[in-house]
Amino acid sequence: MVNRPKPPTRAGYPVFRTLTTRWFDNDIYGHINNTVHYELFDTAVNGYLVEEGVLDLRNSPTVFLVVNSGCSYFSELTFPDVINAGLRVTKLGSSSVQYEIGLFSRESGWAAASGHFVHVNVDRQTRRPVRITDHARDVLKELMAEE
Repeated sequence: MVNRPKPPTRAGYPVFRTLTTRWFDNDIYGHINNTVHYELFDTAVNGYLVEEGVLDLRNSPTVFLVVNSGCSYFSELTFPDVINAGLRVTKLGSSSVQYEIGLFSRESGWAAASGHFVHVNVDRQTRRPVRITDHARDVLKELMAEE
């Protein structure tokens, strides 16, 4: 028997973003389909980067591309629901950053799902890795997980 990890708690995330579920997010089983969790992760992280002035979706000379991702599911999320997405950075390299995202239903203390992904900062045109700017690095450091 495999020991299943416990879901993370809110205490491990320095920043939260509020997201809402949509009518078509539910699947035939009556809960949010697993693919939607990845959309929520992307929305939470990229929305934060846009709001903090790190990413201009149309004009930034660099963009972040996902090169690795994963998710663990602990309980169901459904429509209609308000989701609090907790964000934290667990690794910050010269051109890459690893995020962990917890999806919490309303005011639940335990994550319904916990995911991660790695962004690599690349030149918009060449798609080659580029050093993360000082401004972006400062913003990302605010998301660093406590040790």
